[in-house]
Amino acid sequence: MGSQDTRVDAYIAKSADFAKPILTHLRDIVHATCPEVEETMKWSFPNFMYKGMLCSMASFKEHCSFGFWKGSLILKNGGGETEQGMGHFGRITKLSDLPSKKILTGYIKKAMKLNEDGVKKPAPPKPKTPREAVVPDDLAKALQGNTAARVAFEKFSPSHKREYVEWITDAKTQATRTKRLQTAIEWMVEGKPRNWKYMNC
Repeated sequence: MGSQDTRVDAYIAKSADFAKPILTHLRDIVHATCPEVEETMKWSFPNFMYKGMLCSMASFKEHCSFGFWKGSLILKNGGGETEQGMGHFGRITKLSDLPSKKILTGYIKKAMKLNEDGVKKPAPPKPKTPREAVVPDDLAKALQGNTAARVAFEKFSPSHKREYVEWITDAKTQATRTKRLQTAIEWMVEGKPRNWKYMNC
């Protein structure tokens, strides 16, 4: 037999008015589909457990979210977080933003089966190795002639190095390139990355 958590009741009660029917609807579907589900609060929002993590829901100021722990194995789109918000269904602001009850029930049953079979959540893809900047000859020469600038440049992250290289190589004229090169060396001596002016905004 499943269980409900009074903390989830409180969470729904404190949510915005638009969110209450959405959260209640999702909660009812999960319990109807998986009578043995157990509720808990993790990371400050409601989670549903069935032989492990099953799914979760959350409410924000202007939208709700709903997602599966093993979404990449359940949803056709790969189940990654959308650009519009966490979860697998974007920013949910009304009940009609959700798939039908039949479709959601199917997803929940797939999630249950994965947990019953002991299928592990896929590991996230390894981050790509940052691309190293290809230093042009004139910048390399200038760095060789200024120890402080060279030391600073070598300590920069790959992205900061690329910003300087691209700024210099994107110059339209030789005069502009020369001026940018001089400025770059001055900034590097001070340990400043290319976009230092905007870093404290």
